[in-house]
Amino acid sequence: QLDKVTKSNGRVLLRGPAGSGKEVAARYVHANSNRADAPFVTVNCAGVEPESMEEVLFGREGKDQGVQPGLLGQANGGVIYFDEVADMPWTTQGKILRVLTDQSFVRVGGDRQIRVDVRFVSATACDLAIEIAEGRFREDLFYRLNVVPVEIPPLSGRREDIPDLANHYAARFASEHRIPPPYFSDDAMAALQACEWPGN
Repeated sequence: QLDKVTKSNGRVLLRGPAGSGKEVAARYVHANSNRADAPFVTVNCAGVEPESMEEVLFGREGKDQGVQPGLLGQANGGVIYFDEVADMPWTTQGKILRVLTDQSFVRVGGDRQIRVDVRFVSATACDLAIEIAEGRFREDLFYRLNVVPVEIPPLSGRREDIPDLANHYAARFASEHRIPPPYFSDDAMAALQACEWPGN
């Protein structure tokens, strides 16, 4: 699925539980796209205070402090990744919708349009249909971001990958500590595959 979207500029919405590898998927899209040499900028929507979000995204300008670029400006030519997009403040959602439409924005304290060429990749562990129904997420923004939806399954949903992952991490641990790599018995591997892997 990801290989199909790497070469386009289509917006991608990655959905999956916490720890399932949504940012890894976003970085894969970037690394295999024609924007691979341009920036990959992450916006942690849950980690930015709502009152600071617009300054973080758009930057600030004024007579005293000059121009302070925001994350959108830093991502120009590349990819901007909205981690946990459901946590974006409502007022910012409307302004991001405008950026998606026009590929331009105005810095906080500024008055001129700044044009950018940015590909949007977003991720969420939430059911955005519920967020929309309860008035926390804009439906029009959802449709703009959800051009290419990709489901990232939990580890419990891809148990066939567990032997490869177990052997990879065991070999890495052994290499870091300069010890022989451990061997997993059939029973040990079966126990790993039977685990529910909370938190992935």
